[in-house]
Amino acid sequence: MASFEAAPAPAPAAAAPGGPGLYSEIGKKARDLLYKDYHTDQKFTLTTYTANGTAITFANTRKDEALLSEIQSQLKKENVTVDVKATSDSNAIQDLGTPGLKAILCIPFPYQKSAKAELQYLHHHAGVTAIVGLNASPSINLSGAFGTKAVAVGADAAYDTSTGEFTKYNAGLSYSSGDDFVAAVNVNNKGDCLAASYFHKVNPSTSVGGEFAHSFSSNENTLTFGTQHSLDPLTTVKARFNNYGMASTLVQHEWRPKSFITLSSEVDTKAIEKNSKVGVSVVLKP
Repeated sequence: MASFEAAPAPAPAAAAPGGPGLYSEIGKKARDLLYKDYHTDQKFTLTTYTANGTAITFANTRKDEALLSEIQSQLKKENVTVDVKATSDSNAIQDLGTPGLKAILCIPFPYQKSAKAELQYLHHHAGVTAIVGLNASPSINLSGAFGTKAVAVGADAAYDTSTGEFTKYNAGLSYSSGDDFVAAVNVNNKGDCLAASYFHKVNPSTSVGGEFAHSFSSNENTLTFGTQHSLDPLTTVKARFNNYGMASTLVQHEWRPKSFITLSSEVDTKAIEKNSKVGVSVVLKP
């Protein structure tokens, strides 16, 4: 069955100055450099604005014979932001009120017993997220990051009340030297995977990063390196390569403010004639 790119996670509430952020931000800079915006499908996104400030976004993604369409609208008024999303996966309503606090309600359409409520809270020395399923035997997910913007430690765990078992428990540690260097270590998949990553901004236009992941169950290692370079204020190129011979490149151009076209490719250097892929993404905003 063909697959398509998952919708991005909801944006966190406004971070407190100097705070550690949420657990999901541990290692995020390296992950964004290595994996963000790489597409091997076709994606089109269009955003328009009404007279009262409502933003309406239409997104269409096609991979092989699979097609996913999504419509999302956003309304901002004073310190409140409401997002409404309609897609074959879910409907989501996000409400931002008190500084540092954000509540999110997600109800699938059609209903698939996976509705959930989420609460995010950001403090100067902590970032906490709680997610509870809205059904008779809900799954409960708790995550937190504690420390400062420079050094943070966190954990992420999920508990299924129907089985009485933990379905997920992860941990992470990060060190940041300003915005120029970030290193992180994550233990994922119930302790089975150890991942160490780094992000380094060499100069204002060039960044590099890498990730080493080890699976204890399969005893396999994956080493990935990547780089990003701004050719000019409007054009960015990225490249990555791993120890299995998979090489990916992309070129992203902002041809008008907040409107991007991204071309990307993925090649198996050990079988170029068989496993080459090309993707394109177009984002339009007035």
